[in-house]
Amino acid sequence: MKKILLPIPSYGFDPSEVALPWKILSQKGFAVTFATPEGKAAVGDRLMLTGERLGIWKPVLKTRKDAVLAYQEMQRSAEFQQPISYAQAKEADFDGLILPGGHDKGVKEYLESNLLQKLVVDFFDAQKPVGAICHGVVLAARSLNPATGKSVISNYQTTSLLKSQEILAWNLTRLWLGDYYLTYPGLTVEDEVKSALSNPAQYHHGPKPLGRDCEKHLQKGFTVRDRNYISARWPGDVYNFALGFGEMMGK
Repeated sequence: MKKILLPIPSYGFDPSEVALPWKILSQKGFAVTFATPEGKAAVGDRLMLTGERLGIWKPVLKTRKDAVLAYQEMQRSAEFQQPISYAQAKEADFDGLILPGGHDKGVKEYLESNLLQKLVVDFFDAQKPVGAICHGVVLAARSLNPATGKSVISNYQTTSLLKSQEILAWNLTRLWLGDYYLTYPGLTVEDEVKSALSNPAQYHHGPKPLGRDCEKHLQKGFTVRDRNYISARWPGDVYNFALGFGEMMGK
């Protein structure tokens, strides 16, 4: 059974981008191991799960029903309740790596982890499958190969959460949520990821993200695959992302 490592922060990860890949890939026969900063069970972004304080935009921005159900199932699983710590995570122990996202400020401990950045470099050096979605692409972008001083994705084609998506969500909710949708005010995900690339043309926006994909409507999702690396923009691409990662892993 091939093993997939899925690191997450203690709090604030996007429920869709963690629970749906876990469910889809587990059903395909992969063993998913979670990693958290201290090896303790994590909690997803409660605001996204409940829709609390999202106001009139709740139907659009809240975590969708299938992901909420997957999250609840994941919460009860042994692998989620018994994660390893970041320090225990070793590339040699796994066959693939998934980097999910989340915009709550709690994800900073994940995005800024030196341990995880080194781990990402190790997976790229070993040319093992790596998947990054939304803010997870920021973690990949920040992972600098010490041999080159450049990001591991500097010569890869990629996408990420789009600047237009990030600014729109912020504008829709900033009157009562402030900068909740801006993990790093003043620096969007797209801008940071582009700065890590050798050429901005390696960044792909894809079609307008007007709907969310699902098993019956995969055409609504968008991913970019380049060698051992696959990336996606937001929860609306997550089915394509998880299935594409599964293909990279051999299923």
